[in-house]
Amino acid sequence: MTSRKLNKLNVLVYTGTGSTLESVRHCIYSLRRLLSPNYAVIPITETAILKEPWAPTCVLLVFPGGADLGYCRVLNGPGNRNIAQYVRRGGGYLGFCAGGYYGSQRCEFEVGNASMEVVGSRELGFYPGICRGGAFKGFEYHSERGARAADVRVRKEGFDGDEELPEVFKCYYNGGGVFVDAEKLAGEGAEVDILAEYEGDLDVESGEVKAAMVYCKVGEGAAILTGPHPEFDAVNLGRHSDLPEYEKLIEELAADEPSRTTFLKACLTKLGLEVSRGTAVPSLSKLHVSSIHHNEVGELLHSLDDIITKEDGGEYIKGENDLFHLEKPESRWDLTSLSRALQSELERPRISPSRGSPDPTTNYSHIPKRIVSHETAWPEPKETPYFNHAVYYSSLRQSREQNPGAEEWGDVLMYGEVVTSTNTLLEKNHKLLSHLSTGFTLAATTQVAGRGRGSNVWVAPPGSLIMSTVINHPAHLASTRPIVFIQYLAAIAIVEAIKTYDVGYEDFPVKVKWPNDVYVRDPNNPDSVTYVKVAGILANCSYTAGNYQVVLGIGINTNNARPTTSLDAVIPLMSNKDSLQPFKIERLLARLLARLEVLYGEFVKGGFSKELEEKYYRYWLHSNQVVTLEAEGGVRARVVGITRDWGMLKAEEVTEGGINGALRGTGRVWALQSDENSFDFWKGLVKRKI
Repeated sequence: MTSRKLNKLNVLVYTGTGSTLESVRHCIYSLRRLLSPNYAVIPITETAILKEPWAPTCVLLVFPGGADLGYCRVLNGPGNRNIAQYVRRGGGYLGFCAGGYYGSQRCEFEVGNASMEVVGSRELGFYPGICRGGAFKGFEYHSERGARAADVRVRKEGFDGDEELPEVFKCYYNGGGVFVDAEKLAGEGAEVDILAEYEGDLDVESGEVKAAMVYCKVGEGAAILTGPHPEFDAVNLGRHSDLPEYEKLIEELAADEPSRTTFLKACLTKLGLEVSRGTAVPSLSKLHVSSIHHNEVGELLHSLDDIITKEDGGEYIKGENDLFHLEKPESRWDLTSLSRALQSELERPRISPSRGSPDPTTNYSHIPKRIVSHETAWPEPKETPYFNHAVYYSSLRQSREQNPGAEEWGDVLMYGEVVTSTNTLLEKNHKLLSHLSTGFTLAATTQVAGRGRGSNVWVAPPGSLIMSTVINHPAHLASTRPIVFIQYLAAIAIVEAIKTYDVGYEDFPVKVKWPNDVYVRDPNNPDSVTYVKVAGILANCSYTAGNYQVVLGIGINTNNARPTTSLDAVIPLMSNKDSLQPFKIERLLARLLARLEVLYGEFVKGGFSKELEEKYYRYWLHSNQVVTLEAEGGVRARVVGITRDWGMLKAEEVTEGGINGALRGTGRVWALQSDENSFDFWKGLVKRKI
């Protein structure tokens, strides 16, 4: 690999003034899945475009949807000169919707509409003509009322006749333009290829061809501009109760998802990028460290001084399993460190194209984990588009007001959009873990090597609440406050965080399943009372300096309906469903940490008390359930509770012969340990784990 190719491994997505959070989220989501592990997809703001040396490492600059006047306001002049020079010298530009208007020579939007009209020339001018919109009427800012699943016809000749491309596919549209006279300009010598056309009548004049997406040769580089949004994935579109037709839009887009993905891959390939084969696992993102009190970030870094090493001007923590690179603002665009980190990314094992799933043997430990410390302000929403830190910290303050005794847990938060596993990053790096205080929390949006009990490994999709928190449990308490109870406290905390999420959620149908799962009423069977898993708990433990360090991992399907169900999917089952809002992960995380801190405090003071035991039974699924004990020769037994000393499941043998044929207890009781037995709730079997 040449040094030039090595340095051009960044796909930069503009997240500055003018872009919208929703468009940024869709853009980063799709690009990471189509370009990983070949490239790093990284947010960039106007400040970096104006002042940082981003161009030498950039293979593609992407402008998402939004309002192009915002782009003009901050980038006209020096910023646009940097962009134009980058493209003309061999770079790539991809503009979706507003990014398409912005990349054209002239923008004409809602001409004649006094409240919305935007008309004027644009400095980049990659498309040597007019982008005119909205192509379809109905657009409203910050609304989905004008959205539609537009029919788009592919011009295969624009892709050298690629026969694998679809003829027509549905594509999300909301306010985008049409590239006027594209056919005429190409005939007059302009280096323009039409990649796709709108089907049906438009509400603006387009010229002979209704060009929806175009490719423009620009010096040694190229640009692709779009009116609709081929980067919008139906899986990331939420329901809108006030827009009954929106459900149909999502269904239509979902049905054409393979065609949309194939088309977007072809666009990226035409721009010279190497797309992933199959469905790739997204590349790892940066880890952002922040605190409810900004000074605590500096205090944390100071406490890590003795494990930080300095090499080539960079600071690193060499953990037992992972290498952490501590970034400084002035070193974010250092080409040497970027190249070294990205080279490691390229060397990681690929996805099996035949399976389209992650290879569980992938060794992510070779990829440096980049940590960004935020010592003066929380990360901006567009820097972490799937997690709003301001919402989290305000919710944490509110949760503490409602939970006396909750004071510190969650103060310091490390968040990554895409991580290997929150539990692995902490538990497998003892050098780092030993310096972390109780309540330090690592949260993520997506896990590519999530861990469950045993050797289970999976990719956790967006829409899940994924977190691990550190609990330093004093060793001298271990005999009277056994660590096994912490998973039971976590189960109670999850249930109570959901039921106290806000007014109206008190009767949310959520239950505890022994030993470490949480179930909800199954929304796919509304006519019967059945339950399905919505959350899991995993606790790992190590010993250091007089404490058992517990890394408590929790995953809750919050907004994502797959692979089982989610909290949001249960809301329609509620009698007061019309007054309930979808769950916000930030708010739910704050609630969970506050409840967990209070419950753990009660446990330290009084052990697994009668009050805690009663809470656990109030929420659990197993009262009087009859099970079969396989390890005891198929004996039938009734679940009667858990032991308060070591948290084992109690089951009493039963036989027939009671009144009216009822089962009666024999007095013979078994105590089953949660780390040796597996409880299959539906089949009523307690199996010994092998």
